[in-house]
Formats: sequence, structure tokens, C-alpha cells
Amino acid sequence: MLKEVNIRSKNVKLRKNRTRKKIISNSGVPRLSAFRSLKHFYLQIIDDAQGKTLCTASDKEVEKKGKKPVEIAMEVGREIAKKAKQIKLERVVFDRGSYRYHGRVKAAAEGAREEGLKF
Repeated sequence: MLKEVNIRSKNVKLRKNRTRKKIISNSGVPRLSAFRSLKHFYLQIIDDAQGKTLCTASDKEVEKKGKKPVEIAMEVGREIAKKAKQIKLERVVFDRGSYRYHGRVKAAAEGAREEGLKF
């Protein structure tokens, strides 16, 4: 069992690094990074040149009552786009990490695009 867990976590790290390598090498713009846990969903805009997080948003800041997880993720995407506009950011690169572009991750990206964030 322990060996199986170690192999899974190793594969997750490999997928995440493979995605990041393509994103960081091809752009000089900040990246919009997605992280999902079992309970929550987080987005943050990171400037890799400075090594700083510019702004963050999570489902803890959004009204969740009566909504499905995909709808909540879309709201989080809209929220991060509003915060990015406040710091005068219009263009980012989307970093899906080790996750597929599907479900909550895709909904968050679409929500950010609806609010005017370009990637």
C-alpha cells in the first residue's frame, strides 16, 4: 500500500512539473495557478520572475449555499478576475497543475475569462 501511494505522488509531481515547465518557459506573464482539495478550491496569480503571489481567491470567499462544486469554481474564477483587474492585470497563463482541464478546473478558467481575464 505504501509503495503504491509513493508511486502516485511521484506521478502527480511529474505531471505538475511537466505542465509548469511548458508554461513558464513560454511566457513572461504571471500564471493563474489552480489547486483543488477535497473540500475547497483555490486560485492564485503568481509572478514567477519576482517569486511573489499577486492575488488569491478561494471558495471560502464565495457564497456556496445551494450551488454545485462546478458553479462554485466558476464564481472563484470570476472573483480572481475581479481582483486581477484591481491590480491592473489583463493577461495571464493558466496553470492547471497536475489536474485535467475538466470539471472544476475548466469552470474556474471559464469564469475568469467571462470577467475579462485573457489567457
